[in-house]
Parts: sequence; structure tokens; C-alpha cells
Amino acid sequence: MYTDPIADYLTRVRNAVKANHRVVEIPASNLKKEMTKILFEQGYILSYKFDDEATAQGIIKIALKYSKDTKESVIKKIQRISKPGLRKYASSNEMPRILNGLGIAIVSTSHGVMTGKQAQRENVGGEVLCYVY
Repeated sequence: MYTDPIADYLTRVRNAVKANHRVVEIPASNLKKEMTKILFEQGYILSYKFDDEATAQGIIKIALKYSKDTKESVIKKIQRISKPGLRKYASSNEMPRILNGLGIAIVSTSHGVMTGKQAQRENVGGEVLCYVY
């Protein structure tokens, strides 16, 4: 049993990218589903599928995205920020800029899970879950 499901999600994606896998399967939860939708909308993954019949918990199947020319992954780094032992929060005006605006921060707010830029636009703060670039 793992204590941090978000870190497990990020680690599975990170390991699949390093091993050049095309698809990675992850146990599902509502928060992980929202994070997957954000990664798809921002162009970091090719596609995803929520398979709720596979197990009681469900499975998220993520097709990773690679560059056609260099065969490198679009995800260069995916890093957990707020951990169970040390939560990191940011207000709307303190939202971090990742790689001078080239990366994204995934934030859990009272209005749902969104990117740092969306949180700034909606003027809400929250827990900074991870950085992706």
C-alpha cells in the first residue's frame, strides 16, 4: 500500500517515459483523472482512456506523446511539489511560473484541479500538486 497516490501516478508516467513505453496504466481516482485531462489539454500526452470495468477502482490508460523527429518524449520532467509531509500552497498572485511560462503547474483549488495560469485568471489559490515541462 502506497501512502501518496499522486506521487505514484507521476512516478509511473516518469518511468514509462524513461523506458520509451507507448502506453502506461495507472489505478484511477477522480484527482488522477482530472490531472490526466489537464496533461491532455496542454499537449503533454497523446490520448487517454478511463476503463472503469477493469477493476473496482478503475484504470487510466495514457498514451504518451513523443516527438516525430527526435523520438524524445514531450514530457521532459514531471515533479511532485506538495507532499503529504509538507504541503505547498500558493495564492493566486504567488502562482509559480515554470520554465519562464513554458511549463505548467497543476494546482488543486476550491474550483477544481487546474493549471497555475487558469488559477491566476480565476483569481483562486490552492495546493501546488506538481510541475510538468
